[in-house]
Amino acid sequence: MPHEPLPDIADFEVLSCLGYGARSTIYAVTEKRSNQVYALKRVIRRTAEDDRFLEQAEQEFAIASQFDHPALRKSLRLIRRRKLIKVSELYLLMELFDGTSLDVHRPSGLSTLIRIFLQVAEGLAHMHRLGYVHADIKPNNILVNDKHIAKIIDFGQSCPIGTVKTRIQGTPDYIAPEQVGRGPLTAATDVFNFGATLYWCVTDRHVPTLIPKKRNGIANVDDRELKPPHEVNPRIPMPLSRLILDCVQNRPSQRPQDFAAIIPRLDLALTASRADSGSIKDFSKYATAIPESRDESKDLHAR
Repeated sequence: MPHEPLPDIADFEVLSCLGYGARSTIYAVTEKRSNQVYALKRVIRRTAEDDRFLEQAEQEFAIASQFDHPALRKSLRLIRRRKLIKVSELYLLMELFDGTSLDVHRPSGLSTLIRIFLQVAEGLAHMHRLGYVHADIKPNNILVNDKHIAKIIDFGQSCPIGTVKTRIQGTPDYIAPEQVGRGPLTAATDVFNFGATLYWCVTDRHVPTLIPKKRNGIANVDDRELKPPHEVNPRIPMPLSRLILDCVQNRPSQRPQDFAAIIPRLDLALTASRADSGSIKDFSKYATAIPESRDESKDLHAR
């Protein structure tokens, strides 16, 4: 996407563009009044079709403003701009986290990677205790800083546990079967997304899903079958390989039902990983690398 000039936004000095989402742009900003630095998501209504993206921003604020966990990016304020009586723009003010997403940079050490996913698991467990699912866990929704602190972002698809959505929403290479089938979204949905994300991180391959992402115009399913992680990458210890396979079972009832069941198994995998201090990053030995797209417009948010 070509670089656009930074906009003028009342009450804020725009420092840089952080990224793009579904009909939204996220900026690093300084609030002029407080001199505090934040992330600011801007959603603009251009046509009536954009109303649902405004609604998503409203929903994201309603959910993320409740967070009190270091692994979840908290929303702080929702600002509405109106033309006549219609909301023309929404600004979602959020905490700024100086990190890089996992799709851009994965740690080379397995122990470090497991510690990152332990933080993600704990953050998702907090969301579930509040009564919500994230519903779009994937590598570029997990930021990691240089101290290996993780932060989950983008709650635009989040919803109360048990929600049945009228549209298919999710990201093709990480989407759970019940998201495609428009079934109830539960903690087990996040478990599938989590497992599919972890599978990609340790194998550089994607879990076959019901809606694989198209590459070069062709729907791709890696090897057309799900190979156990330890068969793709021999550095993966069996406790972690089994956990990932359990997380990505097609039937929600066959997966771990919550992250309280997953966290102890990640701890066990962390202990096993310490026996091998080598890097897991040399995927060329094990798999053909498939670059992860940063273009969120290829997600199914609007489907």
